Amino acid sequence: MKENFSVEDFQWMQLAFEQAEIAANSQEVPVGAVIVSEHKLLGVGRNQLITSHDPTAHAEILAIQDACKNIQNYRLPKDAVLYVTLEPCTMCVGALIHARISKVIFATPEPKAGALMSARALLDEGYYNHKFDFQCGCMGQECSTQLSNFFKMRREHKKLERKQ
Repeated sequence: MKENFSVEDFQWMQLAFEQAEIAANSQEVPVGAVIVSEHKLLGVGRNQLITSHDPTAHAEILAIQDACKNIQNYRLPKDAVLYVTLEPCTMCVGALIHARISKVIFATPEPKAGALMSARALLDEGYYNHKFDFQCGCMGQECSTQLSNFFKMRREHKKLERKQ
């Protein structure tokens, strides 16, 4: 896992960050994702668990669904890259394996549920029929701050509700 990122990496992560901001404005945990192939946007997603009443509506899953719908195939192109603002969970890593993603670039680790390097390293288990490369840290500070601010605001809101 190397930590050098291209200008294009930052541009795509910025788009994922903007998707996360849309999620936050809907009171969803601010996670955004985009899938790119041949320098073109294939799919976008943002957390929509609460608004869609769907526990599987993670940003990564919705980006995969959008990309696959747009290319009319359940497998992504061989060069497809996912940019996501938070390290994927177990469910999302499984979906990325099945979709045959080539690479994942995520902004910030998820110490409790991250399934690439934090809580687990699922790709190191040796029993998956597909592996992909991943990098962490592109816009890491911005995305980490976005998440921290969201949860801080959520805690303050709950505190005010209890006082009323």
